[in-house]
Amino acid sequence: MSDRVVAVVGATGAVGRTMRAILESRSFPLGSLRLLASARSAGLVVDTRWGEVEVEDLSSADPGGIDIALFSAGGDRSRGHAPTFAEAGAVVIDNSSAFRMDPSVPLIVAGVNDAAVGSHRGIIANPNCTTMALMMAAGPLHRAAGLRTMVATSYQSVSGSGQQGVVELIEQTDLLRPDLESMMTGGWEDPSPTLYARPIGFNVLPYAGSETEQGYTDEEWKLVNESRKILDLPDLLVEPTCVRVPTLVGHGVAASLRFERPIDPDEAVEILGSAPGVQVWTDKVPTPLDSAGIDDVLVGRVRPTLGQPGGINLWVVGDNLRKGAALNAVQIAELL
Repeated sequence: MSDRVVAVVGATGAVGRTMRAILESRSFPLGSLRLLASARSAGLVVDTRWGEVEVEDLSSADPGGIDIALFSAGGDRSRGHAPTFAEAGAVVIDNSSAFRMDPSVPLIVAGVNDAAVGSHRGIIANPNCTTMALMMAAGPLHRAAGLRTMVATSYQSVSGSGQQGVVELIEQTDLLRPDLESMMTGGWEDPSPTLYARPIGFNVLPYAGSETEQGYTDEEWKLVNESRKILDLPDLLVEPTCVRVPTLVGHGVAASLRFERPIDPDEAVEILGSAPGVQVWTDKVPTPLDSAGIDDVLVGRVRPTLGQPGGINLWVVGDNLRKGAALNAVQIAELL
């Protein structure tokens, strides 16, 4: 039995609960588990594989003795507490966007750029869930043929916005369902969304995230900047569009990839078929429902580019709560 102490910070949230479940299912070698969350959850007792664990208040907890801390508590809490944990001797694996673009912090997709783990100075960043899924396909192809350009359109589930996104979709679906005929003729009643700018029930929002520079959202800039950092390609040309769709879990990305040398679908399928954590589906189209609850990222519809031959068009989809967040964090801990 290991004497390693592992902490899950944000332990009562969706990703934190998934982190705990994955630690258990993968028999992660630890001696004791600590669970930390906001004061609202402090005092809860959770039954785990390592015994009953009482949830601690993050704001007053002593990080001493923790070897690895898996953070999924939001950017503000990460900025406020992750450096303290690192100074106390823990290696922090952070799921927020707080440190992703810090040049001193490695941004890791396990199975794609594992070697970068060795450069950490106490904090390692988990990429955005949409970028993560795409990199599982783009990374192996880049190693084989040298990626140059990428046009990517995401189809992101509401769970990417947290539990509030799930609630808003369900509420709007229930509200709009009785009047489906009117919806088809433009007579629907606006359900007054609170989280999203426009209704998500029975709808598609070509605007995931918050607007930042040049009319692009923060989600779109994450696709640009995080892809460049993960692949160590500062000049990679990326054209992103991020879309929110009325699905509960699973982020999909339709991508057009061009390389330093021509690559055909047969070679791409062979490369992806041997990549860790990837399933290539050639007999049917993978969907978000197929990806829900599984560790692997699913790739399908691998086709040659048409306008300028030599590139690859493909579809990739992954569970945004697992490989897109919790699983990758645990895999980074395994690399450590």
